[in-house]
Amino acid sequence: MSAKKKTGTTAYRCTGCGYTQPRWLGRCPDCGEWNTLEEVTLSDGGPSVTGRHSGDAAVSARPVPLSAVEAKDGSRLPTGIGEFDRVLGGAAMKRSAVLVGGEPGIGKSTLLLQAASLAATNGRVLYISGEESAAQIRARADRIGLSAGRIEILCTGRLEDALRALDETKPVFVIVDSIQTVYSPEAGAVPGTVNQLKYCSHELVSWVKERDAVLFLVAHVTKDGTIAGPKALEHLVDTVISFERNDEDIRFLRALKNRFGSVDELGVFQMGEKGLSPVEDPSSLFLVRRAGALPAGVAVTAVFEGSRVFVVEIQALTVPAKGAMTRVFSDRVDNARVSRVAAVLEKRTGVRFSDQDIYVNVAGGVRLSESAIDLALATALYSARTDIAVSAHTACIGELSLAGEVRPVSRLKARVRAAQSLGFTRIVAPEDESGATPVPALREAISVLFGK
Repeated sequence: MSAKKKTGTTAYRCTGCGYTQPRWLGRCPDCGEWNTLEEVTLSDGGPSVTGRHSGDAAVSARPVPLSAVEAKDGSRLPTGIGEFDRVLGGAAMKRSAVLVGGEPGIGKSTLLLQAASLAATNGRVLYISGEESAAQIRARADRIGLSAGRIEILCTGRLEDALRALDETKPVFVIVDSIQTVYSPEAGAVPGTVNQLKYCSHELVSWVKERDAVLFLVAHVTKDGTIAGPKALEHLVDTVISFERNDEDIRFLRALKNRFGSVDELGVFQMGEKGLSPVEDPSSLFLVRRAGALPAGVAVTAVFEGSRVFVVEIQALTVPAKGAMTRVFSDRVDNARVSRVAAVLEKRTGVRFSDQDIYVNVAGGVRLSESAIDLALATALYSARTDIAVSAHTACIGELSLAGEVRPVSRLKARVRAAQSLGFTRIVAPEDESGATPVPALREAISVLFGK
C-alpha cells in the first residue's frame, strides 16, 4: 500500500505538460522536455486547483432533456470585410473563438486591425498585444488610414491582466495577438509552452463563451505551415482560419475548421499601401493573359471554392530524370495526384512518364485539391511531354478514374458557364452540358484536344 502524501509537502511539476512527480528529474518522463520540472506545494487534494474557474466545482451541473432546450440560431457580428465574413460563414458568430494562423508578415495583424476598426460600430473593441507596442499598432493604423479612436489597446502578455481588462471593458470584439505570448504564473514561468497554451486559451475561450462577444486568437505557424502548439488548441476554438500567400501580393484566407459555416469558402485579398483590400471578382485572377497561342504544357480548368467558380491555369513541365529515381515537384497540387494522373496517362495513351521528372504549377499560386482538375492536369502533362500545345480558348473539366474514364463532377453547368463567360469557346467535359464537348474516356479526350 502506497504512502499518502502529506499536505504542504513539495513536488515537482513540468511547466510544459503539467506532469507532477515527487523528485526532481532532468527530463520530464511524460513529454520528454529537459529542465522543465519546477518545485510546487501540494494541497489536501493533491496539486491545488487554480485559475479563474477554480470555484466552478461548487456549482454542480445537472442534465436536462434535449427537448427542453431552446433552439437558437445565434447572432453574428459582421467584421465589415466581405471576404473575411464569407470565410467565417457569413459573419463572426457571437460567443465563439476564432484561431487565425499564418506565416510572419503575411498580414494577420493588419487584417484583424482593419476588422476591429470596422466592427467598432457594434460595440467596444479590445486589442491585446503581446508582441507589439501601442505605438507600433497606432503607426500601422495611421499608415493604412484606420480610425484608431474606437479601438482600445492593452499591451501585455500576462493572462490575469487580460482577463481583468476584459471584465472591465466588456468588449464585443477581442483580438489576442498572439496566443503564444500569453502566459500565467499558474501554468509556469515560460510563455509558449504546451501547458501555457492550453491553460491560457481555455481561460480566454471560457470568458467569451459566457458573453456576446467574438474572440480572435492569432497563432504562429511551423515551418510546414501548420499552426504551432498542441492540437488541443484547435479543438478548443470554434473556427480555425489559415492565411496563405502566393508569390506576389495576393493573400488567401481559408477555413480549416468551422462549426458555424462551410470550410470550402476562399477569401482573396490584395496587399497594398492601405492594407488588405478584398478582390471582388477573382474569377479570372488565376489566368495568364497572352497575346498569342498557348505554349505547350498549359491547360485551363474551372474549380469551385465554396460558392464561387475560379478559372485557373495549370502548367506542367517534363524533363528527363537526372538520376535513377524520378521526382515530382508540385507545390499547389498534391504530388500523389500528379503521380496518379501521370500513371493513368502512361497506361492508357502509351506516353511514357516513368523516366521523366515532372514539374507542376498553378498560375496565381492557389492550391487545388478537388478531383475536377484531373482532366486538365492530364492535358497539361500530355502537352508538356509531346510538346504539342492545346488550342487557345479551350478548358478541360473532369475527374479521371484509374481505368481512364472521365467521370462527372458536381455543378458542371456553373463551371461551364464561368469558363464561357471568360471567352473559352470549347469546353471538354464528361457530359454534354451547355454546349460542352462530351468525352467518355481519356483516350477520346486526348483525340479531341490534340487530334488523332
